[in-house]
Amino acid sequence: MTKPPRKPSKPLLGEADAPLRSRPRRRRDPAQPNLPLDPMPSRIEPCLALLKARPPKGDNWVFEIKWDGYRLSVHIEPTGVRILTRGGHDWTSRFPAIEQAANQLPVATAILDGEAVVLDEQGRPNFGLLQQSLGGRGGKKRSSAALFMAFDLLYFDGHDLRGSELSMRRHLLEDLVPAGGEGDIRLSEEIEADGDQLLASACEHDLEGIIAKRRDAPYTSGRLGDWVKIKCVQSDSFVIVGYERSTVARAGIGRLLLAARKGKKLVYVGGVGTGFNERNAYELREKLDGLMTTNAAVAIDRRGAIFVKPKLITEIEYRAWTDDGKLRHASYKGLREEQDNAAVFEIRETRAASDEM
Repeated sequence: MTKPPRKPSKPLLGEADAPLRSRPRRRRDPAQPNLPLDPMPSRIEPCLALLKARPPKGDNWVFEIKWDGYRLSVHIEPTGVRILTRGGHDWTSRFPAIEQAANQLPVATAILDGEAVVLDEQGRPNFGLLQQSLGGRGGKKRSSAALFMAFDLLYFDGHDLRGSELSMRRHLLEDLVPAGGEGDIRLSEEIEADGDQLLASACEHDLEGIIAKRRDAPYTSGRLGDWVKIKCVQSDSFVIVGYERSTVARAGIGRLLLAARKGKKLVYVGGVGTGFNERNAYELREKLDGLMTTNAAVAIDRRGAIFVKPKLITEIEYRAWTDDGKLRHASYKGLREEQDNAAVFEIRETRAASDEM
């Protein structure tokens, strides 16, 4: 397979309020050598991004927008399309529009890596809207509003691409899912920009952040550092271990009590009392009432707190940590699906080490 030409980096394109677009690439030469066919994997563990405070420097890094949704892989097989969650659960029936779009791609076999998102009126991914389209945590609704933002191609027409460089995989992906498309499968475009400038622009557009990837890296499952995420606002998953009642708040939930992992234990990291709307507050209260217990899952001294079994994982947006290890300026974003296999935030020995998450 022909290797695409290396492109030099250049400044961020357009003004701050202009759409972020990558430069269209030359289509690849269709003349390809005959290679032996590789068996198609039934599932691939995803490559995960390390959290860093600042974008990496150097020409060997390329950037994309960080999408706020559910990580999925789309398998196009001779027998049809399968859509798998990060944890390997088959959610093909939950995303009929993505399944239909995958069936229409001009390829016999492929595995696309990407993120299911629902866009708000400003075209920004909104995790809460995605959850609503699926019926909330544990819901069984089929989401016709979700789009699939494809950012990698792991298998293509009988060839396993995981050992190829990212630049090669992206070259083939951009032929399969062209830039600027408006369908239900779209390309997560590479943006040629200085990382710091792009991060500032992403934050100005109220996006979650950016992803940096090594051009020459193969696709490796796990969190090894070839992909790096830099966030405008911190957003992580925590376990709900209880709540405090309120006589004025929706559904009577004044504040959720949260825990993170530290080794094999859960530790209390504070609470969250904002971000609820009427619909998700009542759904949440119903789930919490079914998990009530007299035994607290963490060491916590909150008078009047209602404790629940640590079964629900919630996505929380926050600005920072206090000196005593509690979340600052936290806001509720929604519950994570069990099948999404979300990783609960893990506390390291020092806060600085949390950058390695």
